Amino acid sequence: MNIKQWIATAAAATLLAACGGQGQSENTAAPAASAAPQADKVYRVAANAEFAPFEFLDTNNNMQGFDVDLVNAMAAAGGFKVEFKHQPWDSLFAALGNGDVDILASAVTITDDRKQSMDFSDPYYKITQVILVPQGKDIKSADDLKNANKIGVVTGTTGDFAAGKLLGADNGKIARFENITLVTKELENGGLDAVISDSAVVANYVKNNGSKGFSMVSVPDFPEENYGFAVRKGNTETQAMLNDALKKVRESGEYDKIADKYFAKSE
Repeated sequence: MNIKQWIATAAAATLLAACGGQGQSENTAAPAASAAPQADKVYRVAANAEFAPFEFLDTNNNMQGFDVDLVNAMAAAGGFKVEFKHQPWDSLFAALGNGDVDILASAVTITDDRKQSMDFSDPYYKITQVILVPQGKDIKSADDLKNANKIGVVTGTTGDFAAGKLLGADNGKIARFENITLVTKELENGGLDAVISDSAVVANYVKNNGSKGFSMVSVPDFPEENYGFAVRKGNTETQAMLNDALKKVRESGEYDKIADKYFAKSE
């Protein structure tokens, strides 16, 4: 908002209060945001479907995954409609801010930095960053990563942030890739010594590639993180709607059924 818009808005608010209008008394608290969905609205949900098991494309290019099933279950429980859109990770936040989509459901970690420009639902999944190590590499700690030649991450993820914090964001040892498929393929081909990514994603990869000898290493240097569904800053109605629906899905047991479908038992 520019300064002229701010002055006009402030003046209008002052006039409304002075005239009584529909303003509230000085001691009356503002009403809480309604959790009711807008009638006939289809909420546009964006995700980068390259982050199994949270979101991925099947052989028919239909979006699948834990986030997809969870949001669909929430929509059924909350009485609202959704449609999903697959797009690159690095375009998601701009699409939300520009109003092209209403919700991000793409394993988005809730961080203080992100909360400056968007709001989040209540947390819906907890993870940590872990190290994916190929057979023959002796990497068991964060210090071992410092001595490695190349560490792979997905650009703009918290794995990228963790590597930057550990090694320095501009360190040439960090190799950044567009998605998890590309970075794990490079690891398989011997171009990387290790990959840093989310624990559930790495566990899923190890589970489905057992013959390749990869292992998952947890280190205390990486703190716990929480995923949340992101909405535009100040969109308290959609935020409240999602929180209400998430609570219903948890209480009904549907959340646990969906989790059992997608996650490695060690998660």
